[in-house]
Amino acid sequence: MTTHLSWKVGGQQGEGIESTGEIFSTALNRLGYYLYGYRHFSSRIKGGHTNNKIRVSTTPLNAISDDLDILVAFDQETIDVNSGELISGGVILADSKFKPVKPEGLDAHLFSIPFTEIANNLGTSLMKNMVAIGASSALLGLEPEHFEGVVQQIFGRKGDAVVKNNMNAIREGMASFEKESDQANVRFKLDPVKPEKRMFMIGNDAIALGALAGGARFMPAYPITPASEIMEYLIKKLPEYGGTVIQTEDEIAACTMAIGANYAGVRALTASAGPGLSLMMESIGLSGITETPLVIVDTQRGGPSTGLPTKQEQSDLMAMIYGSHGEIPKIVMAPSTVEEAFYDTIEAFNLAEEYQCPVILLSDLALSLGKQTVDRLDYDKIEIRRGKFDPDQELPELDKNEYFKRYADTEDGISERVIPGMKNAIHHVTGVEHNEQGKPSESPENRNTQMNKRMKKLQELHEAFPQPLFTDIRHEKADLLILGFNSTRGTIQEAIPRLEEDGVKVNHAHVRLLHPFPKDEVKKLMEQAGRVVVVENNATGQLAKVIKMETGADQLETVNKYDGNPFLPGELHHACKELV
Repeated sequence: MTTHLSWKVGGQQGEGIESTGEIFSTALNRLGYYLYGYRHFSSRIKGGHTNNKIRVSTTPLNAISDDLDILVAFDQETIDVNSGELISGGVILADSKFKPVKPEGLDAHLFSIPFTEIANNLGTSLMKNMVAIGASSALLGLEPEHFEGVVQQIFGRKGDAVVKNNMNAIREGMASFEKESDQANVRFKLDPVKPEKRMFMIGNDAIALGALAGGARFMPAYPITPASEIMEYLIKKLPEYGGTVIQTEDEIAACTMAIGANYAGVRALTASAGPGLSLMMESIGLSGITETPLVIVDTQRGGPSTGLPTKQEQSDLMAMIYGSHGEIPKIVMAPSTVEEAFYDTIEAFNLAEEYQCPVILLSDLALSLGKQTVDRLDYDKIEIRRGKFDPDQELPELDKNEYFKRYADTEDGISERVIPGMKNAIHHVTGVEHNEQGKPSESPENRNTQMNKRMKKLQELHEAFPQPLFTDIRHEKADLLILGFNSTRGTIQEAIPRLEEDGVKVNHAHVRLLHPFPKDEVKKLMEQAGRVVVVENNATGQLAKVIKMETGADQLETVNKYDGNPFLPGELHHACKELV
């Protein structure tokens, strides 16, 4: 019996690798296990090696594992590329079709099972993934009945015969493994858990669901990896709530349409990745100078240019904070778990309307596409705040030829917001500098007034932001403080106990509000540590540079990874240990 294990399925892209992992993990999630899944895939529609690694545990998970217990291989390349991760005594379940060969010196059990042959005998080779699931289930001591609900949900619309055939494929896969392993007596049976209804979703699903729950009713967007799932989710769901999604001709149109919808009083968002955000920069400035709320999701990926569109990276940080020309108030948030992604998306809409400025929700590929078990979301926590905006209010009458002072210089820098159609709310809107009524003005005095007004908006944000840092403070005086952002949180949390076992006292802080930066909070934590290390998936240490600029710190260590893969707990443990 075991409390956790790691399972991976691999083959050529287009062979159903994703669906194999999806069916396998969904069934285990429904049984009550916690899961964390991460897909390695190529930036092409078909062909090229791809794999789906699923970690299963009786306790919550937030990172992929260092090693591997079970490898399901649909081709020899999968064995050659991934077998190095296998633990001593691990298992390879391989399709006998390609005559699998175990690498020399590998301490693992290889079972050659006729996935494709069994599937063909049942009617189609497409069901070889179900045969593989059956073999995996036998290895784990699961029953075919555990998969019936998932199979029915996925294939039910195709008819009872299809459901029956897929269940038969699972049963025959189980029987084939039992036959092959009869003498080896190899099993990875999981400890039983109490079935619980929990969500199992990627970060992009959580962001999309958060947008829906937060009142968004319009999304213009252009598809791009790894952000497209946000758009795809809302295409299905927004119409049920009176909203819509429009696929635009490019990211420039998407951003300006979102600005237009927000100007009209409708909560709207757009989502993209680094290349798309580059195209949006001028429009982000338009949102800033017109003081129009705007929520943008940036799912970071490997760059520059097209770069590594399906691989992990965290290299957009500087661009998101400083990318737009000129100076505007801007908020940059960075959730670090799927659950935070849901709640932070809602908060992004609140902040955008309260401070009348662009809000960028920064994610990364590992968070956006990594799939996690999530406890039930608390919808009672949802709060909709619209700031100085009330579409039903009665405004005082305007004198003849007078405009409403949409950009009135107020004590907090935030003016009363109105939308088209409100009586006595007529005003001018332009992307050039303007006076309080919105009329263009190049007066130096007016320029100073309007710039100062806009830039003081966010002075009190830190008091209003609920939690600018996630902190795990274990020691009053630590040997090491680890800082990070986005998806590295779970990996850091897993590395900490290993460092503590080595005698290293570790504190951890994850930055959730990247701009305006919570410098006082971070500086205080840094003063309580002997050494500070910043962990990030980029080559230049962008977060470390922001911390240095904001806090004045000059002694920072960095652990950087930029090969397209997320950090593993083990490698982070070793890297941090070498620093102390």
